[in-house]
Amino acid sequence: MINETLDYINEYTDNFKPEIGLILGSGLGDLADEYCEIAIPYSKIPNFAPSTVQGHKGQLVFANISGRKVVMMQGRNHYYEGHSMQEITFPIKVMKELGVKTVILTNAAGAINKSFRPGDLMVITDHINFMGANPLVGPNEERFGPRFPDMSEIYNKNLIKIVDAAGRLLKIDLKHGVYIASSGPSYETPAEIKMARYIGADAAGMSTVPEAIMANYCGLNVIGISCISNFASGVSTKKLSHQEVIETTTKVKAKFKDLILMLLKNI
Repeated sequence: MINETLDYINEYTDNFKPEIGLILGSGLGDLADEYCEIAIPYSKIPNFAPSTVQGHKGQLVFANISGRKVVMMQGRNHYYEGHSMQEITFPIKVMKELGVKTVILTNAAGAINKSFRPGDLMVITDHINFMGANPLVGPNEERFGPRFPDMSEIYNKNLIKIVDAAGRLLKIDLKHGVYIASSGPSYETPAEIKMARYIGADAAGMSTVPEAIMANYCGLNVIGISCISNFASGVSTKKLSHQEVIETTTKVKAKFKDLILMLLKNI
């Protein structure tokens, strides 16, 4: 499957060799539109699952940005769409085989930490897998990594320092925190969020963790950035909606883009 996918992509891109992979979460896909040189819809790529969620365009975009060759997923696939963990993380293995060394994972997330506000950007320092599944279940693929990968530093500390420095230069008050992922598609209950806070989570979402696990397994450097799009359930009295997520990410997309561009320059 990997070879079939790679053959198609390389023919379409004339063997474009990206060094950085970027996964753009809900409402954060404008960066790909602005710098797009080659775009391939997921529906055309062999073995890629389609993206069905509002705010996820669903295409693989190749571009030169800040002097770096980048491949971007303009929208991701989610467990709650009915895809398997292996389907969700298949693009990470494709990125690895294309030559990617560093993956930047982004998402929209709900604030569990009561000091966070919608519109904040949070650098992910660690995660909690509350999805009830793991993308590495099944026969191990020695081509990509070991049977029992170490998970003590999924989010690269040197990359965190680089993104922090970029934030200071841009005068962005970056937060740091632990991201917890549940399967969705329903939002968490107030009791679940209370539990998540108790065990150390700062923001909640329904993605990113499978890709981070797979990227770490494949030996890639990983950085994660969450756009805090709303308060998690029970943190405020406001009802949760995906529309609020899209509205908030739209408001902060300029700040988000500036941070990603500076990060790309320095990694």
